[in-house]
Amino acid sequence: MKAVTNLLRFLLLAAISTVACVVLLLQRSPCPCGHGGVVVPAAHADLATAGNNGTQAHHPSKALASSAKDKDDDELAQVLRRAAMEDNTIIMTFTNEAFAAPGSLMDLFLESFHHGLKTSPLLNHLVIVAADAKAFARCQRAHPHCYLLANNRNFTGELHFMKGNYLDMMWRRNRFQARVLSLGYSFVFTDVDIVWFRNPLLRIPVAVDFAMSCDMYYGDNPYDLNKRANGGFVYARASPRTVAFYEGWYEARKGHPGKNEQDLFDKLKRELAARHGVAAQFVDTEYLGGFCERRKRRDFNKLCTYHGNCLVGLRRKLERLRGVLEEWKQFKAKAGKPGSNITALTD
Repeated sequence: MKAVTNLLRFLLLAAISTVACVVLLLQRSPCPCGHGGVVVPAAHADLATAGNNGTQAHHPSKALASSAKDKDDDELAQVLRRAAMEDNTIIMTFTNEAFAAPGSLMDLFLESFHHGLKTSPLLNHLVIVAADAKAFARCQRAHPHCYLLANNRNFTGELHFMKGNYLDMMWRRNRFQARVLSLGYSFVFTDVDIVWFRNPLLRIPVAVDFAMSCDMYYGDNPYDLNKRANGGFVYARASPRTVAFYEGWYEARKGHPGKNEQDLFDKLKRELAARHGVAAQFVDTEYLGGFCERRKRRDFNKLCTYHGNCLVGLRRKLERLRGVLEEWKQFKAKAGKPGSNITALTD
């Protein structure tokens, strides 16, 4: 009886071992039963999807695009990290071949930092975003922090307001600003047709999430959004709400084709700010001046920047902004000197 019991126990163990081996072999070998039983490893799940008919759809192009985007984000993050202030704020501007040519707006823009009050160190925090390869090469010869914007459009020439590639460029700029925020960096965006005299961050309240320049300033309440926006100067603080604010701003363009980013902001500014809990304001033109206010006297005791807005043509912008920068140099040279009615300059 004992011999029979041992024989049955041996046969049972052998059967269990056989079943286990079969299961292991099936897991290691391809399924011969058709595509419906294919198991996609978790590490490659983004490369394949199962359709309604049970066939496997392979998308290597999506994987390549994702890999390229990750690499691009890494490159951008490195540039931002090198340029960031202690609080992770950067300054950035956009340029192209026409605006970056020797003697053009980029040179004037950079020159102004060297003649402002304590603005020269701010160049260490400036990122120049080039819209084309020639602008990028020119930037690399003139400035340490350059980034080439990936695109398949021709942005090399002078971009005239609301003509040609202008609209596409403005929205690409908007998306890039959102991308910087999503990487955890606050920013001051400045058009390249702006000359700098003082640090404009000193005029941005600590509690504000989003601030923008305007063509004309009315009243004395910066949080009154009843002013016409100008996207040439923008400050945005990195936070989930400002990222959501930008996403909502960009998504809204689908319902308003043909509008540029600042016109759409003007239309939806109250709604966007309220929906996302963003404290938004306009900066007084006493500090962020420009040619749109033609009758307003330039007060160099207050001005932080001056914008070549409301001027048509690259040559005209250059001539007029060069004149403003020369005025500033003369004003600065006379400040505090005996016999001068200009007091010593302060930040």
